[in-house]
Formats: sequence, structure tokens, C-alpha cells
Amino acid sequence: MKKAIFITGCLIFSTCSFLTNAQSHYKIVNKMKLAGDAGWDYIAVDDSTNMLYVSHGTMVQVVNLNTGKLAGTIDNTNGVHGIALAPDLNKGFISDGKDSAVTIFDLKTLATITKVNVTGRNPDAIVYDNISQRVITFNGRSSNATVLDAKTNMVVGSIALPGKPEFAVADGKGKVYVNIEDKNEVLQIDAATMKVEQTWSLGMGEGPSGLSMDKKTRRLFSVCDNKLMVIMSADDGKIVTTIPIGEHVDAAGFDVKMNRVYSSNGDGTLTVVQEKDANTFTVLENVVTQRGARTIAVNSKTHHIYLPTAEFGSAPEATKDKPHPKPSLKLGSFIIIDVATIN
Repeated sequence: MKKAIFITGCLIFSTCSFLTNAQSHYKIVNKMKLAGDAGWDYIAVDDSTNMLYVSHGTMVQVVNLNTGKLAGTIDNTNGVHGIALAPDLNKGFISDGKDSAVTIFDLKTLATITKVNVTGRNPDAIVYDNISQRVITFNGRSSNATVLDAKTNMVVGSIALPGKPEFAVADGKGKVYVNIEDKNEVLQIDAATMKVEQTWSLGMGEGPSGLSMDKKTRRLFSVCDNKLMVIMSADDGKIVTTIPIGEHVDAAGFDVKMNRVYSSNGDGTLTVVQEKDANTFTVLENVVTQRGARTIAVNSKTHHIYLPTAEFGSAPEATKDKPHPKPSLKLGSFIIIDVATIN
């Protein structure tokens, strides 16, 4: 994923005033403030325990959403990108981009079990396939994937990829799907054989990043830089439809009970798409969030949506070496936005 600047911090909570909109189905119900000036990438929520895992600088902060308190931290995850959870094995797996490694931890104690080097550079997206009980990291700077046996914590293989991988998702049946950002494609991978089985074009979609899935209807939701969500069949790669979304998207989420797809857009909006059936999708609304809130975690039990972001200063003037300079991060402004449905 496209990552921001890093430094560590501790968790402190504050409550915000509600964002109200008479026409909206959603509102911001809280802003959880994380002290420190860290960059971030993926976040993940465990629906069964209501624990939120937040990538933050050189650590993952774990928040108990039942109590609103910090449950602990997992340290030494340098350049952390993503978190994959394997509840059946009581393990979690973190992609440490700067170390080109995976940190494996105990879900109950949060203690680090071991750290394993991957077969490429800058592991970014990471996914757990419960059928094969394997973890796959997608290595952004070497265009390959590393496969680990989640039971033994050992590397068991490597998969060559045709381009730069972005987000990935497992279908619960042994297949894993991944966006290829620079080729505008989605790959289907068999986790057991460690082979790329299918390569599908995203059509009009350009620069895909986030990817989510409805495992029941077998629909993939790929969000793209050119403000499109491409909805595709996970069985044959056929494009069902495209949906307009906001700018600077980096992730997508799906609520399995509400049949809603979410696109977290860095322009400060959350595009909500209602799935009426496997072939019918409509934009429900664009919820105002906050600039920079472009990664997401969705709890399908509580229907709360979590988006990390911060406040930004002005971008410096462009130079020859840096034609697109990034704005500075305002100190002490990192938060997790908590969005909920309006009853």
C-alpha cells in the first residue's frame, strides 16, 4: 500500500462530536487519538474478539474495542504494512517492509513468536488462507510472493508475479486474489500449489490498490486510482460493472451482513456501495470522513468502520528531484475514525 511517514507513539483516546447529516446513513461516532507522529498503512479487525490491529511506524498497536483501551503493542515491526490473522492457530502475521520479514505473534498474549525473512523485498499485503493454512506476503519491490506454512512458521515457496502487487484477499476455498497495480490486473492464485492460475484485466480500472470480496456471491471489489471500483466475478474474471468512487483510494472493505462495499478515499470521503444481488450495485452515499483516511477495517458484527488518518500541513514546492512532494504530518494528530450506521 501507499504508505506515509513513520514514528512510534502510544494510544490515548478522545471523543469527538458527532458528524450529523439528515440524509446520511452513517455518522462519525468517535475519534480515537494515537499519540505520536507515526505513518500507517493497513489496519485489521477481528470480528470475533472486537480487537483492532493498527500498523503504526515500527509497531502494531492493538486496541480492545469493547473497552476502548490499548491491549498492547507488537514492537520491532519496521516499516509495518499489513496484519493477517489466523484465529484457528492463535497466530497473527505482520509484514515488516523495511526488514523484508514477517513477524509472527500470539493472538492472546501478543508476544512475538518468531520473525521470518521473506524471499523478496518490501513485503506489503499479507493474507492468510485457512484452507491450506498458509500465509502469503506480496513483496512490492521484487514482484513476487512468499508462502509460509502458518503451522510451522517456515517458508515453503515463492511465487513469481508479473508486476507490482497491491492488496490481496482469500476466498475461503483455497484461492487468493491480488491486484497488480502497474498492469491493471487481478491474479488468481492457488495457495496449495503456489501457482498463478488466472490473470484478468480490470478493463477501465487503472492503478488498482485495495481489494475486497463477497465470498457468498463470489464478487471481487477492486478500487482504482482513476476513481473507479471494478466489480468482477472471482470465478471467470468477467467484469460485472464499475462504480464511481472518490480520489486517492487505497483500500476497500465489505460488510457481509449488510451486503455493503466500502471504498476509503484519501480525499476525505467513504464511498458506500449497496449490493442488491450478485449483479446489481448502487452508490448509497459518500460519507464525509477526513483527508488522508484511505485505509479501512470493517467489523461485520457491529457494522463499525475504522479509518486511520492524521492532519497535514502544506506540501513543499515541487522540485526536479521531487516533482510531487508530500505534505508534512502535523505532530500529535494521528487518529482512528470510527464510523457507524445510523439506527
